[in-house]
Amino acid sequence: MASGLQRVVDGLAVQLGRAVMLEDRLQHVLAYSQQMEPLDDIRRDSILRRETTPEVREWLRAAGIFEAEGPIRTPGAAGLGLLPRVCVPARHGGRLLGFLWFIDAGPPMSEEEIGVVAEVASAVGVALFHESLAVGLAAHRELDAVTSVLLGTPGAAEAGARSLIEAGGFPQSEPVTVAVARPLLDGQVDEPVREEMERALLAVRHRLGPRRTLHLVRYDHAVLLFSGAARPEQIHAAMEIPVVVGTGDPRSRLDQAAGSYLEAARAAEVAARMPALGPSAEWSGLGVYRLLTQLPPATLKLHPGLERLLADEAHRPLLETLEVYLDLAGSAHATSQRLRLHRTSLYYRLRRVEELAGTDLRDGGERLTLHLSLKLARLLGRYPPGRGGAT
Repeated sequence: MASGLQRVVDGLAVQLGRAVMLEDRLQHVLAYSQQMEPLDDIRRDSILRRETTPEVREWLRAAGIFEAEGPIRTPGAAGLGLLPRVCVPARHGGRLLGFLWFIDAGPPMSEEEIGVVAEVASAVGVALFHESLAVGLAAHRELDAVTSVLLGTPGAAEAGARSLIEAGGFPQSEPVTVAVARPLLDGQVDEPVREEMERALLAVRHRLGPRRTLHLVRYDHAVLLFSGAARPEQIHAAMEIPVVVGTGDPRSRLDQAAGSYLEAARAAEVAARMPALGPSAEWSGLGVYRLLTQLPPATLKLHPGLERLLADEAHRPLLETLEVYLDLAGSAHATSQRLRLHRTSLYYRLRRVEELAGTDLRDGGERLTLHLSLKLARLLGRYPPGRGGAT
């Protein structure tokens, strides 16, 4: 986390051509750029001592920095050796977490420059909020530990879990359940989307308590580890972008969370491809899709007769009839009722399926292959949900 904040500070200094200093809400120095003129005694002392003197803190508090919702200019004080400054508070969810400081002299900062800093301050607030949630454990160490738990070898997962538990970041005696949120967006997931996912997961963690959850944002999805049962509705409520949420089965120990993570990722993938399932999907409720998502994609081939039916949109009613018929274990009576279709019409459609697909629905092997192929076609987006069965 410290290295990330330092990069932000250095980047701002280069962009604006001004020296930058970042303090936490107690005005302890967290990061600072290369210093340049104008430079006063207070800035030098703050860097050397890693904090501001009580007299200067009192002066700046009186200037209103703790109440400010946005950038504020603070006056100089010759008696304190203090030049005028621009202070940009770093907040998250209305909570004050730190300050970005600029000496406002030679020449003063423009409103455009201040606007640039105000945009960056939001990301700084998120980073500082993450730091505050990592109870007893630096945020960068929490990130490394969670990554080890979810993506590392069994030995690395055990070590990562131990460091999190020993630091008080996660309870030892409760099961863990993993949820994965995947954005429903056209194109690639870019950095602003990942920042939104980070913000949302931090909000959920704040709501549920710092020792109840952990999180990780990856290149195209976000991961939340819950102590006990998952709360996907909390993720949906916090997200400002459309997402689907997959939930894995619980595991008894934190070092076993990788299994729940894999299940959650697959459940989210199924939910993203099959809107009929709704915005959330549980691994335990996916039925046959649990099997299909575990098979190597290159090995998955559809029934050749089904390929012919899928190639012509005019055959959609036949496909829907076939799927319902197979979902209902080949019961003509139940299928007629479900589709509100006369039995004679049902038999006609099933005969047409046999003719066009070159199959025999009296053959159990053929029925199984067709049934699995229909579900696979849905999973691959070849056969979007219609009137037929959704799962």
